[in-house]
Amino acid sequence: MKTDKEIVCIICPNGCRMNVIIDEQNKVIQVNNALCRNGRTYAENEIQCPMRSLTSTVKVKGGIMPLVSVRSDIPVPREKISEAVNALKKYELAAPVEFHQVVVNDILGTGANIIATKQVLKA
Repeated sequence: MKTDKEIVCIICPNGCRMNVIIDEQNKVIQVNNALCRNGRTYAENEIQCPMRSLTSTVKVKGGIMPLVSVRSDIPVPREKISEAVNALKKYELAAPVEFHQVVVNDILGTGANIIATKQVLKA
């Protein structure tokens, strides 16, 4: 049985509303309304294994700020976002924290490193 799904492509500013036809094995058969060639690739990835950038905060001990903002250096599987955010709650960095300092290597085996997005000086 084929299924139709509408998704909005976020690769370029066009924001194409694509109609994606999927088979029983969750494989993309057809993509309609993609204005650029990247639309089909995005649709296939979004159906097979949706990925998202992870942003959060981590506690800082002895810093001029109590938290530092962090992000993943590559997208992580969408189904692991919540688990990764919960894992980050267990971390506490000692000040100073440097911009782009690696906070966690390979979070949850995803291949993504969590890096600081700002500097936090010692208090």
